[in-house]
Amino acid sequence: MSKSQVTPVHRDLKQDDLIVITGAGGFIGGSLARYFHDLGYTHIRAVDKKPLPNWYQRIVGAENLCLDLSKSEACVRAVENAVEVYNLASDMGGMGYIERFRVECMRSSLINTHMLEASYQAGVNRYFFSSSACIYNTRLQQDPNVRALKESDAYPAMAERGYGWEKLFAEMLCQEYWAERQMKTFIARFHNVYGPNGTWDGGREKAPAAICRKVIQAKDNGTNEIMIWGDGTQTRSFTYIEDCTLGIDRITHVDDLVATPINLGSSELISIDELVSVAEEIGNVRLARKYDLNAPRGVAGRNSDNTLIKQKLGWEPGTPFKEGLAKTYQWIEQQYYARKSGEWVVEDSL
Repeated sequence: MSKSQVTPVHRDLKQDDLIVITGAGGFIGGSLARYFHDLGYTHIRAVDKKPLPNWYQRIVGAENLCLDLSKSEACVRAVENAVEVYNLASDMGGMGYIERFRVECMRSSLINTHMLEASYQAGVNRYFFSSSACIYNTRLQQDPNVRALKESDAYPAMAERGYGWEKLFAEMLCQEYWAERQMKTFIARFHNVYGPNGTWDGGREKAPAAICRKVIQAKDNGTNEIMIWGDGTQTRSFTYIEDCTLGIDRITHVDDLVATPINLGSSELISIDELVSVAEEIGNVRLARKYDLNAPRGVAGRNSDNTLIKQKLGWEPGTPFKEGLAKTYQWIEQQYYARKSGEWVVEDSL
């Protein structure tokens, strides 16, 4: 379907209604705040635990709050007078983080429990929750040539330990707040979102950003080699950030999707070795590849079945991976050399 044929988003929002976005100091949350700002919404409350100087994006005119949303009183403050809430607050990162810090990932259940109750008490019209493809049954993801995962593949449950189980529990909370209390909740299962203005160093970065950084470093320091986690055969679908923010908006404003988990991901399957090849092509370099078979690698394969999202929205994420990675690589390259020259850049650290 061409862009001209895509149905416009119909929002029951006034331009000055309060939109609350949590996790707004991070990659997706900050991009979503910018997305709504660019649409002309004038009352955005951006919330994150990190100090303001460490936010990836700060939107001019937004109300920026530093709050620890694992505490109920902070959630009450965050959603006060809100019309719509987009909860993207979570302690997470790439595979290296979520495999090593399972307790921290699971503690995000405090955020989700308190945010739902505070939003209900505040009379919020629509509540969006950012779930993850990590909720899917790991037994279905043991082959790089994995079949695409449809929404029903979450059960019988065998999610990734820590982060995946926490997300699956939060999905159930969202569904019960609709079933029992009639608060409209919306749930998107993200598939490996990447793009500019995200984490690219420090341990929380995901594979596209990590590989881009490693290629840039190898070119810069002249080593001409790259270390790859796993054997390179692992496969994933990667979702460009602009597709993600548009998808969040579309999903949250379709009542047929109330309390219905839905994939938000590209269906273009890419192996890690292929990812490296694309980054090398962008960087105009060829590197010797070394493989760390003891590093975190996650499941063998994961892809998004987009049957439901196409049925409900007449749309699916469509940015080609090469196109999205080129933009990501260029941004990370700018950040890398800015940091090297002594300029201050935002980066995550463990």
